[in-house]
Amino acid sequence: MDRIEAAVAAGNTDLRALGFWKVVARVKPDRLLVHEHADQIGRIDTAAFRAGVRLRVPVWAGNLLLGAGIVAGGIAVWLAFAWSTSFWKGLALLAAGGIWAVAVHSPAHWAVGRAIGLRFTDYFLGGPPPPRPGLKTDYATYLRADPDSRAWMHASGAIATKLAPFMALAFWPASGAPGWSAIALLALGAFQIVTDVTLSTKSSDWKRFARERAVARSREP
Repeated sequence: MDRIEAAVAAGNTDLRALGFWKVVARVKPDRLLVHEHADQIGRIDTAAFRAGVRLRVPVWAGNLLLGAGIVAGGIAVWLAFAWSTSFWKGLALLAAGGIWAVAVHSPAHWAVGRAIGLRFTDYFLGGPPPPRPGLKTDYATYLRADPDSRAWMHASGAIATKLAPFMALAFWPASGAPGWSAIALLALGAFQIVTDVTLSTKSSDWKRFARERAVARSREP
């Protein structure tokens, strides 16, 4: 760990090449190793992240911005009821589902993470195109948290995103919006579920969920 920390301080932020994640995988199942090394692992992870990611803001700013997005989705629902033209009603309702799908993901991670004792260091833009908001975990607190709880923290964002179009859809019967908007919201929800099954289980939240559940099973009672 000292060698890796020195390499990161010298400007090498390729943690995989440095063997950092292999060390982390060795530490995770062992409570004593977590106790001994969590702080150093957290320092290394944060230093590498901040050296390599420029588009980032404080956690409070990211939560404020995404909270505004959640409010904007609510305003779109209100417009779906307020407008008299069927087309605009449908467009507003569809906008609500899309906005919520983006805006609720990271705040769900944050809320569940804080509830289980995690801290977070930054919001950032990342992921495959188009760029989307991400939330960087303070890895020292992550390691100290119960691995089952960590798993559900990862799942929380994915679940919130998948629910978002169906939350907007719940307003459709009373809004007077056209049928195509309901179909579009159903299609958006179904598309997100398919991408979770085909992609997220291999590279994103559900992969991390499975990884942390495996760590929980590997720990001695």
